[in-house]
Amino acid sequence: FLFCAEAIYKAETETGEIKGHYLNATAGTYEEMMKRAQFARELGVPIIMHDYLTGGFTANTSLAFYCRDNGLLLHIHRAMHAVIDRQKNHGIHFRVLAKALRMSGGDHIHSGTVVGKLEGEREITLGFVDLLRDDYIEKDRSRGIYFTQDWVSLPGVLPVASGGIHVWHMPALTEIFGDDSVLQFGGGTLGHPWGNAPGAVANRVALEACVQARNEGRDLAREGNEIIREACKWSPELAAACEIWKEIKFE
Repeated sequence: FLFCAEAIYKAETETGEIKGHYLNATAGTYEEMMKRAQFARELGVPIIMHDYLTGGFTANTSLAFYCRDNGLLLHIHRAMHAVIDRQKNHGIHFRVLAKALRMSGGDHIHSGTVVGKLEGEREITLGFVDLLRDDYIEKDRSRGIYFTQDWVSLPGVLPVASGGIHVWHMPALTEIFGDDSVLQFGGGTLGHPWGNAPGAVANRVALEACVQARNEGRDLAREGNEIIREACKWSPELAAACEIWKEIKFE
């Protein structure tokens, strides 16, 4: 945690922007989990992480209350979900697990991407994305929403798109998830041939180009690749990233 906090403050000083790192509070006991959360708070970092399925709902809810009371953001990881939700004939659908997480507490959770290596069915994924972040969701069987859900005043949870995504996915991600979402590029940043910082620049340029194009009324689904290529003309970092990722596919 100390090394991460040092890097966070160094990056903040250099950029003038607020930075964070998902300090992992998940632990074998409730006591150790809370000890990690309290230490993160003492360091003054803005966010911690918890694996809510391996840690359990009771522990997660306790941690969520602690974070809310102490000004910490809580990122929710869903490790072990595939053992529970991937089989068609048994288990618990992630839609149910996502709704349970919203009731337990957390600020954002991995939700699948529709594109990339953790992709899921588009309409079904959008269905539980709506259930995570909207206050009122109408019945829509095509999205897997079998009854109208009114969350009243229960806080929403932002969806996190993560897993095998890179700059060429940015138009689709912008169109699918919109503004109220988190896009995580791990290998899509660190795999840049010039290093981590140029990788981050490439992703940010791609995102801002897509948001601007969307706000100008352009069709991201149809013109996405063209929008990215146009942005490459004034961003060598993005051009290098596009060259690296152009042949990458997850079958």
